Amino acid sequence: MKIKGFKLNDINSFSSLLKNYSSIGIQATHLSQADEILEKIVKEECTFYLAFTSNIISSGLREIISQLILISKPSVIITTAGAIEEDIMKSLGSFDLGSFQSDDKELRKKGINRIGNIYVSNDNYISLEKFIQPLLKEIYAKKKTISVNELIKEISIKIKDENSFLFSTLKTNTEVFCPAITDGALGVQLYLFKQKHPDFCIDVVKDMKKLADITLMSKKTGALIIGGGLAKHHTIGVNLLRDGLDYAVYISTASEHDASLSGAFPREAISWGKLKQDSKHVLVNDEASISLPLLVLSLNEKIDKNKK
Repeated sequence: MKIKGFKLNDINSFSSLLKNYSSIGIQATHLSQADEILEKIVKEECTFYLAFTSNIISSGLREIISQLILISKPSVIITTAGAIEEDIMKSLGSFDLGSFQSDDKELRKKGINRIGNIYVSNDNYISLEKFIQPLLKEIYAKKKTISVNELIKEISIKIKDENSFLFSTLKTNTEVFCPAITDGALGVQLYLFKQKHPDFCIDVVKDMKKLADITLMSKKTGALIIGGGLAKHHTIGVNLLRDGLDYAVYISTASEHDASLSGAFPREAISWGKLKQDSKHVLVNDEASISLPLLVLSLNEKIDKNKK
């Protein structure tokens, strides 16, 4: 393929834009490849894993993720405690746009917590506590032990916000897993509840069995992995059980040169058997707030076209 651009007037859709990205080179070509692979994952008989970090839900990508769930119907979502708690908080209130250059000492005095250029008020965390503690009491009255996956379903049922990704998972029967549920404000709430109810237990191993069973029963598996860390590793790690993913799209700005999992390229996962040697995969080295909406818009067009 020769490197070339495109005529602006020839672009009449997001899908045609990403198709024409293929010959631009640099990361545009990778985004075009991601578009093709994501379409294969969704259209083929494939167990679709959607993995993302909490900052995706902190930002306005929350609404994009919610719509992606509805159009693509992923089998599995793997995410962090921050994503769960912030989805709850946003269903009860809102976050504000701030600045990366803020005076953080002044923000602290005002009760504002900064996530990049996103402001989260202490009031949001008060709302979280008022939401979660009564729910935990309801759960405890029925059972003393619950898996994280089951807890997330109980939370999802209580959310009435259509912009919520948890709300969307109920409509698509998507299983949500959060292997580090204690790593965040939600974990603090669970700790506070357990102080008064010592026999209350969160069973994380039960989740691992359910996720492993889904994976082992899959004919093919594909993943869209946004960011790194635990959500990324749990997704590719469980696919070791079936000799790796068939398809994978990574969106990440992390570097591989510190040997971190977050920065590890797809080729490294092949050495572990987390991606198959003949898998279709691509890394889009880009910040997700820019590239993810384009991918979802293109996918939405393709799905709508097939329905007509």
